[in-house]
Amino acid sequence: MMGPKQEAQGALFYEFSLEDHVSQVHLLRSIDRFVDLGDISQYLADF
Repeated sequence: MMGPKQEAQGALFYEFSLEDHVSQVHLLRSIDRFVDLGDISQYLADF
């Protein structure tokens, strides 16, 4: 074996779902009905 020992590297991409992490009775779910964040993507496009 040549070179230094390679340590395990974490996944570069992983799957994450907010639906799985935000409770069905969380306050954010009731606010979501009234807030439209559709236009925010144009401001975040560079990121």
